[in-house]
Amino acid sequence: MSSPTLIGTSGDSLREAFGRALAALGGEHQDVVVLDADIAGGTGAHHFRKAHPDRFLQFGIAEQNMMAAAGGLAAVGLLPVVTTFAVFCLRAVEQARLSLAYARRNAKIVASHPGIDVGPDGGSAQALEDLAAFRAIPGMTVVSPADPIEMALATRAIIEFDGPVYMRTGRSPAKRIFDDSHSFEIGKGKIVCDGTDVTIVACGVEVARSLEAAHLLERDGIAARVVNMPTIKPIDSALLSRCARETGAIVTAEDHNIYGGLGGAVAEALARTSPCIMEFVGLRDTFGASGEPDELAEHFGISAPFIAEAAKRVIRRKRH
Repeated sequence: MSSPTLIGTSGDSLREAFGRALAALGGEHQDVVVLDADIAGGTGAHHFRKAHPDRFLQFGIAEQNMMAAAGGLAAVGLLPVVTTFAVFCLRAVEQARLSLAYARRNAKIVASHPGIDVGPDGGSAQALEDLAAFRAIPGMTVVSPADPIEMALATRAIIEFDGPVYMRTGRSPAKRIFDDSHSFEIGKGKIVCDGTDVTIVACGVEVARSLEAAHLLERDGIAARVVNMPTIKPIDSALLSRCARETGAIVTAEDHNIYGGLGGAVAEALARTSPCIMEFVGLRDTFGASGEPDELAEHFGISAPFIAEAAKRVIRRKRH
């Protein structure tokens, strides 16, 4: 399998891709209502507000109330989509747990501005714990698409999926990875670049960086497999087990704390099936900072060169 070429250099932001997809889906699904916490311009929800103003509900800066209300709306047959920044979702975890997951409501939470992709807004606005928090809630599906094409497909998938979902989008321009033939299925990962020496498992904005890392490794004669893992929960255990058996070394890459997110999910899955040597690329139990996303990725060690170095380390450990 040949590695895909990144399409362009910046492309759409994931939040805008989500907003446009949701607005289009609103025409097909008359039961969809969107809940906003006074930041529709920052989440992409402004597209839905313009297209379907009668189904756009403004809650102001009251995320806990908004999350609880979503449970009530779902209880009467509507399909609520809660939109806000990822860091603000953290203050409403209790309501997501009780009003949505515990009550088994068909509601969706879509969070923009995750990780250090937030950029200049700084550490207080950069959610590095959200995947861990929502992954730990029983019955909650957790999704983090990689590019605008996949975001549009994932938006349709979560709307048509029955059950509570937490999905990350993104603030900054996202590199195009996939073409229009790409497909998305909740609970499934995909090999997007094949190799036999090491497997890099990534989600969100780190998929593009992992492909760049694979190209860097190729120059050193290392064949890296890159797996796009857009569903963190339920994770594709079968694909992970296959990759562990075939390459014998795993690196995970995520714009999130190394604790509790994609890396933890991969390690837990492999511990049950195919224990494997691993390295984790992510923020190392620290808060973020203010800066441009690519500068922050270098500073915190989640850019392509750091992923490549992690791959080399895990290969050395495998050999010795």
